[in-house]
Amino acid sequence: MISSVLVANRGEIACRVFRTCRELDIRTVAVYSDADENALHTRVADTAVRLPGATPTETYLRGELIVKAALTAGADAVHPGYGFLSENADFARAVLDAGLVWIGPPPEAIEAMASKTRAKELMAAAGVPLLAPLDPDAVTEADLPVLVKAASGGGGRGMRIVRELTDLESELKAASAEAQSAFGDGTVFVEPYVEHGRHVEVQIVADTHGTVWAYGTRDCSLQRRHQKVIEEAPAPALAPGVEERLHSAATAAARTITYAGAGTVEFLVSGDDVHFLEMNTRLQVEHPVTEAVFGVDLVALQLSVAEGARLDGDPPSPSGHAVEARLYAEDPAQNWAPQTGTLHRLSVPGIRLDTGYEDGDTIGVHYDAMLAKAVAYAPTRAEAIRRLAGALERATIHGPVTNRDLLVRSLRHEEFTTARMDTAFYDCHLADLTAAAPDPYAPLAAALADAHGRSRFGGWRNLPSQPQTKRYASAHGEHEVHYRHTREGLTADGVRVLSAAADLVVLEIDGVRRKFDVTRHDDRVYVNTTALTVLPRFPDPAAQQAPGSLLAPMPGTVARIADGLTTGSAVQAGDPLIWLEAMKMEHKITAPTTGTLTALHATPGQQVEVGALLAVVQQEPPL
Repeated sequence: MISSVLVANRGEIACRVFRTCRELDIRTVAVYSDADENALHTRVADTAVRLPGATPTETYLRGELIVKAALTAGADAVHPGYGFLSENADFARAVLDAGLVWIGPPPEAIEAMASKTRAKELMAAAGVPLLAPLDPDAVTEADLPVLVKAASGGGGRGMRIVRELTDLESELKAASAEAQSAFGDGTVFVEPYVEHGRHVEVQIVADTHGTVWAYGTRDCSLQRRHQKVIEEAPAPALAPGVEERLHSAATAAARTITYAGAGTVEFLVSGDDVHFLEMNTRLQVEHPVTEAVFGVDLVALQLSVAEGARLDGDPPSPSGHAVEARLYAEDPAQNWAPQTGTLHRLSVPGIRLDTGYEDGDTIGVHYDAMLAKAVAYAPTRAEAIRRLAGALERATIHGPVTNRDLLVRSLRHEEFTTARMDTAFYDCHLADLTAAAPDPYAPLAAALADAHGRSRFGGWRNLPSQPQTKRYASAHGEHEVHYRHTREGLTADGVRVLSAAADLVVLEIDGVRRKFDVTRHDDRVYVNTTALTVLPRFPDPAAQQAPGSLLAPMPGTVARIADGLTTGSAVQAGDPLIWLEAMKMEHKITAPTTGTLTALHATPGQQVEVGALLAVVQQEPPL
């Protein structure tokens, strides 16, 4: 029997595993980097062991340090979570060699699926349908579009869609460089890209006695940069017979590699066609939707299988529908740029919320941008979608910019509600889903709430009719509002101020009474779901940057610079010049105009803060 579990991971998944361990009276051990010294998973574990350093390479990817931490803390088992070393066969062997229980599949099974090219060979031999890889040197116009994929790893790293034959060579090189940086293996391959396919997967659990259970299906088609955003179970609107074929292929895949534990077999579905993509030999981020529909605890099942228990009888029957949305600290309207800073408040009441953060925690640059997973369950798909969209819309999220509005709009989009979505959903609809929809009265409410606090000291009596001005910035631009202090109270043109307190403003607008909840954190003001930054009354001319300046859109590390790029280089508008790595993703910085590079301040490996000047491109004078 397992008595103490070290989770070789951080954040949300570590907290998730700890929750089940506590319910089973199993002691918990966390490992933490210097950047995670005060992280939630570090705080809630019974014991925590420091891994010196801040970056994943220095800490969570150091298998020998994690095994040593487990032995030092007296743990008798290791749970890998997902990401990091969760699909590393050598790490699994090291855990077993140290006399510890590995809460995962056999190292040989991990190894068999670690290379996507080797996995496809095994699945083809087992009769599992798949897309055959293409020889990169033999790709023709007739083969397009194609997908370049990293042979190792996952999470969308090292993946490129190629629609023009002239782009294939450069995209192969870029994908290989990203894969090498992310996984230490730059091997890539090419396969046909299926337009408008759906990403459907099967959750399997297998014991060490030969039993394999398939837990329904999940649809994970809504993805950004090949990373999932919204997932649901069961997968809706599958063609007749497709679910049975998916279950049969998934269980065949598991049996082929003598699998044990929880895992996921992923497929691309297009009409009646089913194609094997890959097998994730670990727990998936989206496992809660399966737990909700089947009424199981997949982490508890992982622990049970690791202890040698049998899966007796048949798997439970599914009931109802569940939808999960990943809440990211990122700005979808700005090329999904990750955001950092203090998370002042995070509350999504009424539904399941799996998170690695609490109020006041800091979102840093070293790790994934996911704040939480919001999960809603209901008897029907329509009810589950409505519950999740409503909960997110009413959520209180104070801190860095998030994708909350995108999630709400996605869940309510007709293509999603009618189950006609595919993996190109955001390619087709991102502009509409991120279109500005500012609340025109939020800045006024912020100003009136601030004015209330100052009016208690009698300031309005000196100049009772003097108009006051406040300036704010939001994601939609800058705003200037005007109001007055009078002996009757606060007034503003065009609205009736019914009440104004520091935390609540009530306005009557065109005969409709509206409430505005107001919270302030330093120079940031949150009015309902609108985030505002207080601006000085007069802008500072010194804050202006020269035209053509390339500024870091987020804090991160300079991953690489375009080949041959130096001061004096001629560049074309849109040319990729610099790549930044932040929160496990690469972000391309392009030339803002056609001209000459007159300054280059970025160097590979350099740590930069948001707004740092990376380079300057001087525009070509008009002819």
